[in-house]
Amino acid sequence: MPDPNLADLDAFVAVARASSFRGAAKLQGASASALSDALRRLEARLGARLLNRTTRSVTPTEAGARLLERLGPAVREIADALAAVNGSADSPAGTLRLNAPTVVARHVLPDIVARFLAAYPGVSLEVETNDSFIDVLAEGCDAGIRYEERVERDMVAVPIGPRRQRFVLAGAPGYLAARGMPRDPRDLLGHACIRHRFASRVTAQWEFEKDGETVRIAASGPLVATTPELEVHAARAGLGLVCTFEEYLSVDLKAGTLVPLLQDWLPSFSGPRLYYASRRHMPAPLRAFVDFIRADGRDG
Repeated sequence: MPDPNLADLDAFVAVARASSFRGAAKLQGASASALSDALRRLEARLGARLLNRTTRSVTPTEAGARLLERLGPAVREIADALAAVNGSADSPAGTLRLNAPTVVARHVLPDIVARFLAAYPGVSLEVETNDSFIDVLAEGCDAGIRYEERVERDMVAVPIGPRRQRFVLAGAPGYLAARGMPRDPRDLLGHACIRHRFASRVTAQWEFEKDGETVRIAASGPLVATTPELEVHAARAGLGLVCTFEEYLSVDLKAGTLVPLLQDWLPSFSGPRLYYASRRHMPAPLRAFVDFIRADGRDG
């Protein structure tokens, strides 16, 4: 019989302690299917069932309970040894993988990344952009960045970058001279609107709020795009009105090539958050990044 894989043993301990594949997956930074595969391999190599699985619970068998009792201390020793090799708090080393929305990758991360990598030369950073709501841990990332309403409840979340952001509705002076200035969100039903479509194929509604009243507009117009730069360029060319993150419009607003509209109907909202699974043994690069972001927020 070949020796069991150390990672498979670690997966067994994690699932047995969490009594759940999903719960263990979040703590381990792995997918539930990967842990299930590891358990099947381990049981096949040992020739014994280690866990009883039902739709409601996961519990050790008698053989599993004996193995867990012997393995628990050994796994902790190995984790501590690997954490020491992975890097100390003063000189972490390794790869940190992040997943972030496009607007954060373009307008929030550049300054943070430059300063973080200068402070921690032993760390290499991989940043993936994705505007959909995904399980970043299952995708092989150490942490994700999302907005508050899209952060899973059982994750640890730390503010990163601007504490408040806002959307801005804007149009070109020539367009407004020809079509008129909207005074109320409902006026937009008579305007050409440039809309954004997410990777999920959902086309975003425009939402406005003022004095406790919320108005949602199913805008229509000549262009639907998945790229903010294309949407802003179309608005600049006078094809219609655009509503997007202020960061995408700041240059045009300052130059006067786009004019802000209905500003009192577009309140600010909470900025992005870095989120990650709560784990006792965090990888040293992730720990360094979390500490850096927290200190950056206190300094700012």
